Amino acid sequence: MKWINRNDSESNYEDRRGRGVKRGAAFGGVGMIIVAVIALLLGKNPFQAIDMVNSVVPGQTSEEVVDPSRVNENEELKVFTLGVFNSANDVWTEIFTTQMGKSYRNPVLVNFTDQTTSACGGASAQIGPFYCPGDEKVYIDLNFFHQLSRDYGAKGEMAMAYVTAHEVGHHVQKLLGIIDQVNQYRGRVSEREYNKLMVKMVLQADFFAGLWANQAGKLGIIQLEPGDLESAISATTAVGDDTLQKQAMGYTVPDSFTHGTAAQRTYWFKKGYQTGDVRQGDTFNDPGLK
Repeated sequence: MKWINRNDSESNYEDRRGRGVKRGAAFGGVGMIIVAVIALLLGKNPFQAIDMVNSVVPGQTSEEVVDPSRVNENEELKVFTLGVFNSANDVWTEIFTTQMGKSYRNPVLVNFTDQTTSACGGASAQIGPFYCPGDEKVYIDLNFFHQLSRDYGAKGEMAMAYVTAHEVGHHVQKLLGIIDQVNQYRGRVSEREYNKLMVKMVLQADFFAGLWANQAGKLGIIQLEPGDLESAISATTAVGDDTLQKQAMGYTVPDSFTHGTAAQRTYWFKKGYQTGDVRQGDTFNDPGLK
């Protein structure tokens, strides 16, 4: 992936790496939904992820253990991730203004190490990157990208860019009222039906990530190079519910899927990239997802 016009502004950036963090808050409401979604991206049951958060002792502080060999590498990852994050905001500002007649409000990118707090509660790096609707911030421990490559076989810059653009996609859903609409069904429909809504929400964020790649190219922000799309698809394939469940259990339970299969995630990312049309991303009314 080649940068043509990278925006390195830190006006919507918060660096919490290496800080001691007092925690102890619990997840709840909409925030719990999105964190559960991203927890499953890493193959974790959402309730196990919540337990990871709630098991933190109130008032406990974290101490960062620095791996010197990764300091420079993580600084490069920070610059790259911030560039993708800013470019996604630039893309969505353009789409909201010219295609929707709406105003776009930038989220904030937070880099942290191991543990942090959010309006959705305390968070551990074990749950992976997440978006908190309560404070409109995207939280990423940069060490996750090492795990993405090492444990999930998703290598390359576009795999990392996909993750970041996907999280910004959840912010777009917050601004459009989609997260609130999905949350209204909690406890009102069966778990199976609610899981289907979760799948549609995640697949739409995948579509939005593909849309970012398309529009960032058209706006002269990035230029995709040979192998870039394959890099992104290696990530969408790695985080499919069927892929993760087969790795963890040796079999799949389709009714428990909350993200979509590898094929679905790849399809919607590619659809966003190929069409570049936000109107094509209505996963909630797609006949193939009923």
